[in-house]
Amino acid sequence: MDLLPRSPAEFGSARYWDRFFRQRGQRPFEWYGAFPELCPVLHKYVRPRDKVLVVGCGNSEMSEQMYDVGMCEDIVNIDISDGVIRQMQERSGSKRPKMSYLVMDMLQMEFPDAHFQVVLDKGTLDAILTDEEEATLAKVDKMFVEISRVLQVGGRYLCVSLAQAHVLKKAVEFFSQEGWVVRVHQVASSRDKQKFVLPVFVYVMTKFRKISGSAPQILEICPEEQDKPMRVESAELLVSAVKDRQHYALLCSQLRKTPCREQVSLDLCDKESRRPRYTLHVVDSPSVKPSRDNHFAIFIIPQGRETEWLFGTEEGRRQLATSAGFGRLVTVALHREQHYEGMAGIQAELSGKVMELAPPGLPAWQQVPFLSVGGDIGVRTVQHRDTSPLSGEYVVEDVKGDGTCYFRRLIFLRNRNVVQSEARLLAPAPLPGRKKWTKDKKKPGPTEPPTAIDKSYLCCEHHKAMVAGLCLLGGPNPLAGDKAVLVVGLGGGSLPLFVHDYFLQARVAVVEIDPSMLEVATCWFGFSQGDRMQVHISDGLDYVAKLAAEVSVLPPAAPAQYDAVMFDVDSKDLTVGMSCPPPAFVEKPFLQKVKTILKPEGVFVLNLVCRDARLKESLLATLREVFPLLYARPIEGEVNEILFCQPSSEGRQDPAELVAHARVLEGALRQPGRPWDSSYALADMLQAVKIL
Repeated sequence: MDLLPRSPAEFGSARYWDRFFRQRGQRPFEWYGAFPELCPVLHKYVRPRDKVLVVGCGNSEMSEQMYDVGMCEDIVNIDISDGVIRQMQERSGSKRPKMSYLVMDMLQMEFPDAHFQVVLDKGTLDAILTDEEEATLAKVDKMFVEISRVLQVGGRYLCVSLAQAHVLKKAVEFFSQEGWVVRVHQVASSRDKQKFVLPVFVYVMTKFRKISGSAPQILEICPEEQDKPMRVESAELLVSAVKDRQHYALLCSQLRKTPCREQVSLDLCDKESRRPRYTLHVVDSPSVKPSRDNHFAIFIIPQGRETEWLFGTEEGRRQLATSAGFGRLVTVALHREQHYEGMAGIQAELSGKVMELAPPGLPAWQQVPFLSVGGDIGVRTVQHRDTSPLSGEYVVEDVKGDGTCYFRRLIFLRNRNVVQSEARLLAPAPLPGRKKWTKDKKKPGPTEPPTAIDKSYLCCEHHKAMVAGLCLLGGPNPLAGDKAVLVVGLGGGSLPLFVHDYFLQARVAVVEIDPSMLEVATCWFGFSQGDRMQVHISDGLDYVAKLAAEVSVLPPAAPAQYDAVMFDVDSKDLTVGMSCPPPAFVEKPFLQKVKTILKPEGVFVLNLVCRDARLKESLLATLREVFPLLYARPIEGEVNEILFCQPSSEGRQDPAELVAHARVLEGALRQPGRPWDSSYALADMLQAVKIL
């Protein structure tokens, strides 16, 4: 049976609707939105004594149900189809004496002005506004003018709609320009997800007298999970907010039907601040065989650990889901701007929402476990927050790592999933005379997190590799004697501090473009300057160019200035496929200047973070043109790759020689009474080095 029109224009034809309802017969036709779902919203805006007009009523049961539950009785229903009006008059008959059905065109209504308190439209606007042709828009304008005319001041136009962007935008712009208050409700779903995918919305347009001049627009949205409306600033933002909810509904529908081949990511925002509160990743593991209890689980990532490889990368999350043994795992990252009431509070807050992401075939009786590391949500304390003109907004925060260790981190919020600098914190020493706790004494409360910086510890794997690269300088102790090291990029200062503290005769110069970072490193990461450590606030490009110019005027016999140059500088431009260093630092003319300031037996150490394969290959080709000897050391589980570049190929060492040399250097650095972490296995660091 063909019930669809041959063209959208037929939606406005009485002949089409007569044929439609004649073919359909007595069965009620509901465009969308069953009365039990709509009732909570309608109840807010329809009062028992209101006079209600239903436009384009069709043979929907909504008016009858409103009447029967006592919501309202004085209801006038109009439709352009004579056939459906006769059908409805016969169906209601004497059962609902105060309700009437009239054949009438809503574009030319016969009611007096200000005759109704409520005009109700269930799908009629959607049926008319099928396109944005001039004739269609003129018809909709006429409809809105008529609705406005028959509504009293303070009256409400309630429009049930699927909220296609052009439909919502037209309604919002028309009525907000007339000075009406516009509010959009998302209708709570009956959870019969297989029946209808798209969410249903109710536009509530409240009529006010139009004020001359530019009165502020009042635009609001009420998501289904909350009653309190949220104010939005423009029609575009309102349309965007609705579109986000539509996309979410489609996503949930897709996830319920089929496993997801790629990981899905979404943010759940705080109701008050509208800032992200949770970031969810949906990970399916096809290799996990389904059993009674392993369909679905939620994993809460402890605060501050979302940047770790296991939680912060696709491959890591895939490995986590497989090792957890669940067919679908939803990882949940907690945001630093939010407060959380422990694991139980998070579980209560998320239980309803995460079930919308359940996999196909999840049994109704299945309990979904909430998992975490150690059963808690971790610890994150923001110690300092500020904004730099160069680096943007940043935070210094202390987080609890795996076990009992605490770490201090510098995070640039423009790239909040990347740890810019990290330092381990020292556990506080016991106070003199403090007795140990025994069984017969009261157990002390939890200790305060440590605050002193452990300067002997390098947290970042790429920093350990950069230090290991100094083995290329040669000799039993590469930094024995008066050696000079230039570090471009300060961050928290851990790399130059380590070189300064462990290579006792090295003179370290640091170049940092952002003065705010020197303040952060000094105040929060234990960095300090001295006779062998100097910081120069300058653009690294300019500083190296100046040094190269000075070297070029020296006598030929005069040595270049530096034994080692180390680049650990991030790019502020996130649109490039290389986040470290900025592209200008690896252009050939600048690399030649770096070579100029290096001694012939020196080494240039570069921290490279490049996701663009073509760009990386081009960059390596440029480096090989300038530096005859090039080694690479990839960092396992990270995008970072450390490049060791030498201006002469005469000192070429194969990887086995480098490893042997590193063992000698490590032995020289292990001084009595000086802390040395086992993770600084310099020889192991160089096992993975390859010559390019």
